[in-house]
Amino acid sequence: TGAARPGAATNSWPTDRLFCSAELKEKPDMSKFLVEDIRNFSIIAHVDHGKSTLADRLLELTGTIDKTKNNKQVLDKLQVERERGITVKAQTASLFYSFQGKQYLLNLIDTPGHVDFSYEVSRSLSACQGVLLVIDANEGIQAQTVANFFLAFEAQLTVIPVINKIDLKNADPDMVEKQIEKVFDIPSDECIKISAKLGTNVESVLQAVIERIPPPKVHRKNPLRALVFDSTFDQYRGVIANVALFDGVVSKGDKIVSAHNQKTYEVNEVGVLNPNEKSTHKLYAGQVGYLIAGMKDVTEAQIGDTLYLHNHPVEPLPGFKSAKPMVFAGMYPVDQSEYNNLKSAIEKLTLNDSSVTVHRDSSLALGAGWRLGFLGLLHMEVFNQRLEQEYNAAVILTTPTVPYKAVLSSAKLIKARRAVQQNMMFIDQSRVMLKYLFPLNEIVVDFYDSLKSLSSGYASFDYEDAGYQTAELVKMDILLNGNIVEELVTIVHKDKAHTVGKTICERLKDTLPRQLFEIAIQAAIGSKIVARETVKPYRKNVLAKCYGGDITRKMKLLKRQAEGKKRMRKIGNIEVPKDAFIKVLKTQTNK
Repeated sequence: TGAARPGAATNSWPTDRLFCSAELKEKPDMSKFLVEDIRNFSIIAHVDHGKSTLADRLLELTGTIDKTKNNKQVLDKLQVERERGITVKAQTASLFYSFQGKQYLLNLIDTPGHVDFSYEVSRSLSACQGVLLVIDANEGIQAQTVANFFLAFEAQLTVIPVINKIDLKNADPDMVEKQIEKVFDIPSDECIKISAKLGTNVESVLQAVIERIPPPKVHRKNPLRALVFDSTFDQYRGVIANVALFDGVVSKGDKIVSAHNQKTYEVNEVGVLNPNEKSTHKLYAGQVGYLIAGMKDVTEAQIGDTLYLHNHPVEPLPGFKSAKPMVFAGMYPVDQSEYNNLKSAIEKLTLNDSSVTVHRDSSLALGAGWRLGFLGLLHMEVFNQRLEQEYNAAVILTTPTVPYKAVLSSAKLIKARRAVQQNMMFIDQSRVMLKYLFPLNEIVVDFYDSLKSLSSGYASFDYEDAGYQTAELVKMDILLNGNIVEELVTIVHKDKAHTVGKTICERLKDTLPRQLFEIAIQAAIGSKIVARETVKPYRKNVLAKCYGGDITRKMKLLKRQAEGKKRMRKIGNIEVPKDAFIKVLKTQTNK
C-alpha cells in the first residue's frame, strides 16, 4: 500500500516479547540437584522477632525476587496476614543458590510465631532437616522461642541460632548469646548475629544452612513415597497439595494412590514454589514442591496423607498428631438459606487449616450450624476473618454448647466439680506441672487465653477427655413477662446460676426494643427467680392537655393510663428480634 505507516515498524516487537516470556517460563530441570545438594529448613521464632523479614532478605539474596523497597512480608500471602502484620500460614519457597562453585537447592519454610498457630510449625518441621531459630536481640528468649526450639529438638533437627535486630538501639546480642547457651545448651560461637531489616550479615546465614544442615536421607531408586504436609483449594484446578518427597520420583501423567482413601489419581502438574508456583517436569526424593492430581473434593486431600505410585504400595509415613482445640465457638449463617454456601466455605478453609475441628450443631434461635474448635482466641478471630475475606461469608459466632448427660430418675444430682486438683509436680527449679480435673464447660471459652495472659505466654495447657461425671447442674429458664423463651434455656452449674442469669438478663435489657408496656426479664430455676431486669415502657404524657386544674383530674388520667398499661402487659405480644438472640448468645470479646 505504499510507504509503511509509523506503527508498522513495531510489528516485530510482540514476537520478541513472546520469546522473552517463553524463556522465563522454561521449566527448571530438578534432576541436576543431587540429594547431597539439597537443604530443607524452616525459620522458627517467637512472634515479631523478624522471621518474615529474614525470609524476604534470603529471597533477595538468592535472586528469587527482585531487590526493591516494597519487599515486605513477601511470603505472607493472605490479606489477614498483611493487615495484622503476623504470619498465619506456613509458606514454602525453593531457592537456587550458588556457593563455592556449586549450585544448591534450598527449600525454605517460613512459619508463624504466635502460639495459636504452633500446629503449622510442627507440620512444617516434618519436611525439614534443620531450622533457623531467630531471636530478637532486644527481647531475648521468649515463650514461643522455647516452645519452637523443643519442637525442633524433639524432631532431631539441626538448630542454627540467629540473633536478629542487632541494629536496634537497645540491642544486647551478648546477653542473648548467654541466654541461648544457658537455656538451649548451644555454644555462643554457633550464633549468627544479623540485621534482617538492613541485610547485615544475612549471607552468612545461607552459608551456615549449607555447611551445618545435613541433606535429606532419601532414596530416589525406591518407589514414590510423598508426604502431604499442607494443601489449598483452587476452584478451577481442585486441591493443590504441598508435598515432601521421601522416596522415588513423581512426574506429570503418573498414576498415584492416596493411602488415606485408597483412591487413584492422575498427576496433572508438579512443580516448586519459587515463591509462586513454577511447574517442573519432575520432582525427586529430597525435594519439596506442589502436586495437582485432579482431587476435586476437599475431603480427598488429608494433611499427613502418604501418596504412592499405583501398583507400588509402600509403608505410609507417620503423618501428624491431630491438634487439640483449646477454644470452642458456635458458628451459624446469618441467613439459613446460606447454610450450604457456608458449609462449602468451612470445608475449603479447614482443608487449608486442618487444626480446626468441626462438629454439626443446631440452635432453636439460630438454626443449623457448627461447633468449631480452635487453638486460641486469635486463631478463632483469624478463621472468622478469612471466611469473610476469602469466601465472602457472613457468620454469627456464639458461645459454645457443651454436651451433657442428664439422669432423669434422680431428683437431685451429686456434688459439684469446678476443677479438682489431682497432682502437682516440680519438673525443675523453674517449671511446675499441675494436674486438674475440669468440667469441659470451664475451659471451652477463654480459659487458655486467660492462662496465657496471666503467665505472659509462658504457661502451656493440654487436656484429655475424662468422660462424664455427675454434677450439681440446673436448668435455667429465661422468662419475658412470665413466658419462657425456649431458645434461651441453658444448663448451668448451681454455683454460677445467679451470675449467668444476671448476665443474660442484662444483655436482654440492652437489646430488647422498648414497648408501650413494661417488660419483666427474669432468670428462673424451677419456680425460684435468680435474676431480674425491667425494660421500661414508652409513656405518653396524658397530662399534656391539662393546663392547671384540679389534682384529682390529673390523678384520674394517670390511673386510667396505668390500668391500660397493665391490661396491655397481659395481652401484649413481645417479639424478640433475631439480633437480640445473637447479642445474648454471642461470644463476649471483652471478657
